[in-house]
Amino acid sequence: MLDICLLGTGGMMPLPYRALTSLFVRYNGSAVLIDCGEGTQITTKRLGWSFKPIDLILITHFHADHISGLPGFLLMMGNAGRTEKITIAGPPGIERICRSLLIIAPRLPFEVEYIEIDGPEMVFEMLGLKFTAFKVDHNLTCYGYSIELARQGKFDAEAAKEKQIPIKCWNRLQHGETVEIDGITYTPDMVMGAPRKGLKVTYCTDSRPVTSIAEHAVGSDLFICEGMYGDPENEEKAREKKHMTMYEAAELAKKADVAEMWLTHYSPSMNRPQDYQEAVQAIFPRTVISKDRQIMEMRFEDENIEESGNETEK
Repeated sequence: MLDICLLGTGGMMPLPYRALTSLFVRYNGSAVLIDCGEGTQITTKRLGWSFKPIDLILITHFHADHISGLPGFLLMMGNAGRTEKITIAGPPGIERICRSLLIIAPRLPFEVEYIEIDGPEMVFEMLGLKFTAFKVDHNLTCYGYSIELARQGKFDAEAAKEKQIPIKCWNRLQHGETVEIDGITYTPDMVMGAPRKGLKVTYCTDSRPVTSIAEHAVGSDLFICEGMYGDPENEEKAREKKHMTMYEAAELAKKADVAEMWLTHYSPSMNRPQDYQEAVQAIFPRTVISKDRQIMEMRFEDENIEESGNETEK
């Protein structure tokens, strides 16, 4: 199970009624944060989830609305008693940029490790999850991220009995171990079915609608994508600023055939994103005009997927 919260839905600057875009993901006692703009620690506090278990922070790019909240956020984690190492991943220069920001937070009680992402794509695994960073098209180096939770096949107890595999081996085989007892080797494929569909979340902000986004969003149970502008008259501005309209995001979701799309990263000039819902859903019906602190509890396909909405106050 993955717990997902879109902490904020704003772009460029935090507003009294709209925080900056950031994603909080919880899994198996750990947590991941994607982007950390100004005020992210305030939104996290309002959410009520513990920020102490955050082990990984992913940065999409180095514009202030995506990274300037990092010193305060890390200080907040330290003040809460965090002492374990934390990892920060992002585009080339991530360590240099973060160290510069952390001049104002020089005495963190935990180690910070850095992963520098380079090239069109990078895949790595942490915390029992698979992360894929993919390059998008903004006016400086920017990456989108997919997070995947794999799901192994079902354990076949009857097959284990037929093959006379000792019961004491079963648990280890279910956890992917090869076991040797009395000169006989037992492997997981002897008792495990084919892998089942897992969970996938894809997150992308600050980009033109390029093919790589749709390609990496394929198979996503949730696709979170920027919809900077809703007024069709702003299409030229979107091209100029290397952003995306809601309609362009909907076309990507349609092409990738995702289960659901949440729009985010709204322009400060867009007061009522919901006014464009009907037009966007005409392109991709499974579009949600997200609000701050929108939450989804994601379960495997034979379980329920529940959405709790948001708690935004205006």
